[in-house]
Amino acid sequence: MLSDSMRRLTRREILSLIASAGAAESVAGSFRHALGAIPASARGSKIVSYELYPTRVLMRESIREAWQSSWRMQNRFQENHEVNLVRLKTDEGLIGVCDSQLPVARAKQVAESMIGHSPWEYLLDDSIGGLIVAAYDLLGQMAGLPVSRLFAPKVSERMIQTWWSQCFEPELMASEAKRGYELGYRVHKVKARPWQDPIAQAAAIADAVPPDMRVWVDANSWWRSVGRTLDFVEELAKFPHYFAIESPIRREHVDGYRMLKGKSALQVAEHMPGDPMPFVNERLLAAFVVGRPLGKALVQKALMAEVTKIPLWVEHSTPTGVNKVYQAHQAAAFPGIEYCISTDHMLEDDLMVEPFTVKDGFYSPPTGPGLGVTIDLDAVERYRV
Repeated sequence: MLSDSMRRLTRREILSLIASAGAAESVAGSFRHALGAIPASARGSKIVSYELYPTRVLMRESIREAWQSSWRMQNRFQENHEVNLVRLKTDEGLIGVCDSQLPVARAKQVAESMIGHSPWEYLLDDSIGGLIVAAYDLLGQMAGLPVSRLFAPKVSERMIQTWWSQCFEPELMASEAKRGYELGYRVHKVKARPWQDPIAQAAAIADAVPPDMRVWVDANSWWRSVGRTLDFVEELAKFPHYFAIESPIRREHVDGYRMLKGKSALQVAEHMPGDPMPFVNERLLAAFVVGRPLGKALVQKALMAEVTKIPLWVEHSTPTGVNKVYQAHQAAAFPGIEYCISTDHMLEDDLMVEPFTVKDGFYSPPTGPGLGVTIDLDAVERYRV
């Protein structure tokens, strides 16, 4: 990075940053296209200030006790989601927004370190957490392009957003499935745990929504063994809604996934391990689930998914609306991303002005410059700490 925070970057220096970011040519070419779209006078714009908004957002009242109860069973004692939003401002008056996905002290440290620097200096930077989202928001606004176009010259007009539920009792699980369906969602990820019967949950969901609400169940390794997994799969596959299972056993148990291959009536997905190649080479999975970080690592995985034809189910931005939209922009840019998962619909407020509208299972990312969304500062004040 430049030590002289008073000087703007030149076009040559920005091109050097693009080259050194280590992006595939398809992505680097899109970065160069964005640079070319920025007026010369604004090309080297830099960040001059930031605002940090620490918040704690409560879970929706209708599911609050059930969610907390399920978490307590997993030795997780939490009553809300801590969301530390950041707004970065440039010397041209542009404002980039994000959920920092960092503790308050670290978010403040990173934001302060960005003052005097250009958003171009943070291309694919996995070290700054969610603040990379605000940097891309600024770059998109500078170029007059949606964030999706920073990654690809041609992007999809829509992507599939997934409804999500914690492990609830069957009646509540059915109620949540119905709520998601009525809001336009057509894919539902549900949690399976030993204290609830996944077959009873499936039966309740099947009674509540039509079969075009497709469901996958995430066991987070609680099913423990291949034999038990196949027993559950045999019963779940009887429900036309169910199409996949996620993490039935520990991801380190590659031999277990070899044993599942060709025997499960449902698709099998797992979180991408440090070395995914055994799963890739032997075609053991229908999809990889991936989370953070949001920069270079995600781009590399998305491009790998295009080559291997093993899609990604992405869940790196779960509790707030702003990064959820960023996740959607990435899905629009990278064909290797099949589904995106968020949990902000489980909270009282997503802290956004614009609604996240899903129709017939699809969400259309904003087409205006940057992320195309705005933090709801009135809502932020209600939850600010």
